[in-house]
Amino acid sequence: MITTEQLNAVAEAARAKADIAALREQFPALHFTECSDDDVSPNYRPAIDAGKHYLYYIAGADGHCLSMTNDPEMATGILLAEKYDGAEDEDD
Repeated sequence: MITTEQLNAVAEAARAKADIAALREQFPALHFTECSDDDVSPNYRPAIDAGKHYLYYIAGADGHCLSMTNDPEMATGILLAEKYDGAEDEDD
């Protein structure tokens, strides 16, 4: 289970420095993984917006296969998904 307080603390830390190693060190009880937001299934909604990233809940970090969840009660970790802006490759 990830509490609202934990999620908010992780989001604040990610806004300050979105470094997966730093998050793992600061929150050792949680599992972290990362990807681009455009790799995330639309079946899942972000748990919170953390500036340049969305944070999603993941489950199964206790030794089973990882899976995503929308349920904070089932969550054992957080996916740090870098926001994708398809326009960033376009010329202004």
